[in-house]
Amino acid sequence: MSKLDTGPYKGVRDFYPEDMAIQNYIFDKWRKVSENFGYVEYSASPLEPTEIYTEKSGNEIVNEQTFTFLDRGDRSVTLRPEMTPTLARMIAARRKNLKFPLRWYSIPNLFRYERPQRGRKREHWQLNCDILGIAGIEAEKEIVSLTYKIMKEFGAKDEDFEIRINNADIDIFKEIGPNLVFDSSLARGQTYYTGMVFEIFDTNKENARSIAGGGRYDDLLEIFDVEPIPTVGFGMGDITFRDFLETHGLPLCVK
Repeated sequence: MSKLDTGPYKGVRDFYPEDMAIQNYIFDKWRKVSENFGYVEYSASPLEPTEIYTEKSGNEIVNEQTFTFLDRGDRSVTLRPEMTPTLARMIAARRKNLKFPLRWYSIPNLFRYERPQRGRKREHWQLNCDILGIAGIEAEKEIVSLTYKIMKEFGAKDEDFEIRINNADIDIFKEIGPNLVFDSSLARGQTYYTGMVFEIFDTNKENARSIAGGGRYDDLLEIFDVEPIPTVGFGMGDITFRDFLETHGLPLCVK
């Protein structure tokens, strides 16, 4: 008999105690800032019916980029690649009983079947913050301000990152920080954005990449055929965020 491999499945990570300490440090600060802004935490199972992704993204993306399988009842199930469809499902289920506006956040475990590389694996955790029920620009300002405060909470300087914004008047956001820039070329990958989009971008040439992003997506509940709710939100992944901290020599644990 050949010996079993002691390594993890390709594209995922083991968390030894020293790694878990860093992960908890990041999560604790994410929670602290989010809750200081009045956001409350929610969660859900990582297993979802595949149709909530095919309805939003199409069969091709689901077949090529997700972990999808048939359960013992011949139902197609997918390990969630993102949290937004789950959020939509949960809001749609209790649409008539919820009091808006809502400020919700989560730190889900997400899975994507893709080629592992720097800053991208087949499994990661991601901070998601969403404000639902506000159609005015104050929602966008709040979300951008929240992401800015998260960066500052970890000790980042304004020159360490840019907040790139498109489909909005940049002057509306200037009071948040001196490092906001208008970027007419910015386009988030998901098709569901309906207005302003933004990204947090690392300015260090050794890690020049987006580390967070989001925008307005007022058609959140469209696939569930219920009354729409104006929504603004963003996501920030743990892998790219840790790369940012390491690149800039910022603390990875409580000193």
